Amino acid sequence: MAARRSIGIVINGVTGRMGYRQHLVRSLLAIREQGGVALPGGGHIWPEPILVGRDPDKLAAIAARHGLTEWTTDLDAALARPDVEVYFDAQVTQRREKAIRHAISAGKHVYTEKPLAESSAAAEELAELARAAGVRNGVVQDKLFLPGLRKLKRLIDGGFFGRILSVRGEFGYWVFEGDWQAAQRPSWNYRLADGGGIVMDMFPHWNYLLEELFGAVRGVQATIATHIETRVDERGDEYTADADDAAYAIFELEGGVIAQINSSWAVRVNRDELVEFQVDGVLGSAVAGLRGCKIQHRATTPKPVWNPDLPLSGRSFRDEWTEVPDNDEFDNGFKVQWEAFLRHVVAGEAFHWDFASGTRGVRLAEAGLRSAREGRRIELGNA
Repeated sequence: MAARRSIGIVINGVTGRMGYRQHLVRSLLAIREQGGVALPGGGHIWPEPILVGRDPDKLAAIAARHGLTEWTTDLDAALARPDVEVYFDAQVTQRREKAIRHAISAGKHVYTEKPLAESSAAAEELAELARAAGVRNGVVQDKLFLPGLRKLKRLIDGGFFGRILSVRGEFGYWVFEGDWQAAQRPSWNYRLADGGGIVMDMFPHWNYLLEELFGAVRGVQATIATHIETRVDERGDEYTADADDAAYAIFELEGGVIAQINSSWAVRVNRDELVEFQVDGVLGSAVAGLRGCKIQHRATTPKPVWNPDLPLSGRSFRDEWTEVPDNDEFDNGFKVQWEAFLRHVVAGEAFHWDFASGTRGVRLAEAGLRSAREGRRIELGNA
């Protein structure tokens, strides 16, 4: 029987929504349920989670719910354990940099939610510290592993589009204000003092998606807004929401592709999925979401004629698109990247979604905020 390679993983911030649902339950525990992560030469990696947070009651409840025994509110003690090899951070951004520094100093490999840090300067320093310490490092870039985006990547790699001209993205949904219906996101997201804001939350996502699928971002022009200025927090108290809750941006990419992406927590959804990207190329177009992807080849493109006086007859424009088949089994995106990172740590497999990549995401967010503040286009080299 092939050997099982146990690996201790500190999960800091596990009581939060993302840390608990996506990283503990749907990733690490799901990996254990499937028998571990298979290694190329035989055997399996077996994650041993050590839960870390600030609330002992919540930690104890999570551990009991899932049959786990290892939890603590003492991060330093957890990092001092010799059986711990990986530190994972799902805390609010403000607490992330300090904890990652501790983990690097303790010689642990580090995997973290994005953004890597509150500033690109801090992110660059973390990347240099990790390189100097020789620890493997990675940043969550889950959107790349979603079924819809993987189908889109397959189309790009297969030459479906020919020369790609433009990308248009729509992301967002209505986050309730918290008074007559509870908000779906934590209140810190809407306070600048707590590190909130949609630009710092979403632009790192847009950076790695654009960079990996279409080309590196070379310039950005952004307008941001705080559309909902008063919200109600988890305790029922009204507070001033001063962080940006919407951003409207144009990204200029290496190679000439133009990307326009709207990001908003104050928009009602009139699309098939919470995020959709339309890619237009000379030979064809595609619309990709979280799970689905549909295409229209130039040979089947209808020939609309502008006439507002006549109603649309026959099929709607949406009916003229064809769904891309799955052609594969698509697992949870967070879990897939976790498996890749664990193979990176244990078997040395390539993993390019590292701190350097995470730093570029923070740099784009800073450039977007600067563009909005100064009312002009910002080149990334001068951001």
